[in-house]
Amino acid sequence: MVYVFDERAGEKSFTIKGELHKYLIKVRRHQEDDELNFRNKENIERLYTYKLVSIEPRSATLELIDEKLLEVKPEKELHIAWCVIDAKSVEKVLPSLCEIGVSHISFIFCERSQKNFKIDFKRYERIVEASMQQSGRSSFMAFDTYKNIESFISKYPDTKVFDFCENILTQESDFARVLIGCEGGFSPKEKEFLQKQEVFRLQTPMVLRSESAVMAVASKILL
Repeated sequence: MVYVFDERAGEKSFTIKGELHKYLIKVRRHQEDDELNFRNKENIERLYTYKLVSIEPRSATLELIDEKLLEVKPEKELHIAWCVIDAKSVEKVLPSLCEIGVSHISFIFCERSQKNFKIDFKRYERIVEASMQQSGRSSFMAFDTYKNIESFISKYPDTKVFDFCENILTQESDFARVLIGCEGGFSPKEKEFLQKQEVFRLQTPMVLRSESAVMAVASKILL
């Protein structure tokens, strides 16, 4: 873990208890005089370093020894427009998408998205925050939703589309926004609407699951 989120980060000293104490002391086995990094969500660009000055069975006290402006964020930004799939599949790859630097995910209810899938942004945010603490990233990922592909494209006409075609995504490709379909791909009506967009595929003969396509495309563009 690179740092820990805590609303008290920035104070001269504070005491940790409960789950955080259990994790840092019993799981991570930190000892007195160890130095730990913290960030405050309200002032996330600053990194605070604390020293463990005392450890008790149920609590531990930390004192601030250093603070600095240290932003850790991707060099590029990638906005993924992702047609809605099962939340469990999203949750599996969300930490990795955070680590490689995806900046924004818009979930779109396309024609082949199952309507019973619910989007829990609070849960997604918790998953991303855990990934940020592990990877060191200091920029939050944005989430929003669109009722259909048409409404998203009307707002972002520069969107590239991942689909079956002859155009292969190359290592030199660079763009800021991509639309990826759900299981089963785009409907005939959606394909017709997307004819004016630039469409590409990956150089593989295999059919990718939606979450595999998202990971592969994001990795190709950002890494």
